[in-house]
Amino acid sequence: MNPNDGDIDRSGAVPGALGEKAPTRVNPLIQALRARSAEFTSLRRDLHRHPELGLAEARTSQKIADCLTQWGYEVHRGLATTGVVGTMRRGNGRRRLGLRADMDALPIREATGLDWASQHDGVMHACGHDGHTAMLLAAARHLAIDASFSGTLHLIFQPAEEHPGGARLMVEQGLFERFPCDAIFAMHNMPGVEQGRLVFRDGAMMASSDDVTITLHGRGGHGATPHRAADPVVAAAATVMALQTIVSRNVDPQQAAIITVGALNAGRANNVIPDRATLELSVRALDPAVRDVLEERIRVLVQMQAESFGLRATVDYRRDYPVLVNSPRETEFAREAGADLLGEEGIERQGPSLTGSEDFAVMLQQCPGSYVLIGNGAGEGGCDLHNPGYDFNDHNLAIGAAFWVRLAERFLCD
Repeated sequence: MNPNDGDIDRSGAVPGALGEKAPTRVNPLIQALRARSAEFTSLRRDLHRHPELGLAEARTSQKIADCLTQWGYEVHRGLATTGVVGTMRRGNGRRRLGLRADMDALPIREATGLDWASQHDGVMHACGHDGHTAMLLAAARHLAIDASFSGTLHLIFQPAEEHPGGARLMVEQGLFERFPCDAIFAMHNMPGVEQGRLVFRDGAMMASSDDVTITLHGRGGHGATPHRAADPVVAAAATVMALQTIVSRNVDPQQAAIITVGALNAGRANNVIPDRATLELSVRALDPAVRDVLEERIRVLVQMQAESFGLRATVDYRRDYPVLVNSPRETEFAREAGADLLGEEGIERQGPSLTGSEDFAVMLQQCPGSYVLIGNGAGEGGCDLHNPGYDFNDHNLAIGAAFWVRLAERFLCD
């Protein structure tokens, strides 16, 4: 991938809607942060060279802690094993703000060919968490040295967003008891959206994600005498097809819901009927009530299908990330901060909901806040997230950091 895809004009121009070029807008804060972009580009690429999987981000968290300590933050470590929280208090302000960045990588072998490609075979930053960390660190430095605010700022560097869910671990281990926040915000890059464009949405923004394992227990036998067996392969095939009727016949067509059967495993020989078959499902919804309907219908349908074939079924239903719901007031506050920074031409006030999932949803269940997207570039050479050819767009470092600074200064004011 070309890392410069979707570049912004160096005069400070900010892209507009997809396929358009927005009017030139020079913002002093972005310019000030761009003047230091080489330092944080180097940092981001160092993190990219040394990716670490969830709950194993030892080098990454040490680097973060060192930076925050150097800039005068009170540094706390150990939540969710490798989590880092940097706290700075100023003035007499009583408001408390949390800004969160994720920092883990993925078990993917990188194929970018870049000079800063991963040095750890089979592990890469294929989702841009290296960039998210670098943006928040760039903001942290500016807020500590060059910005003015009154109140308490908590910078939360979260491990294991991809797996096993570091947000839940941090919350369960007392994140908001130790570091109370009146609001919390996070940001994620989005390929396919013009580079640097900020996208906001109040309400449900990202889907819940549940993992389901269905095991059909039959009776094995020889392929020549199927009448003596209870064939789980045929039952599994029928179950796959029947599962697709749940969304089409049990969910309001105006609601989003997805049931994906990603794996079906059974047998090893063409003339042997196995005694069991397993199905692996991914289940998603944008409404908690729809999520409940999907689980209830899957459980009932699977049992009935199994019985109709003379089999027994077990369903291991694991609820993973909840629906990510942005609170209206905090989202509107973030919108106004974005518009102040980039102008209306540089933001999308109410973007579409997404069927991907994000464990920041767990933090939003405990504290009002909002999840913001920043465009990673819409050019043809770009790669989607979780792709071996993906790379974070370094031109976002100044814009993303400037947004965090502007948000913090507006929220933490006398």
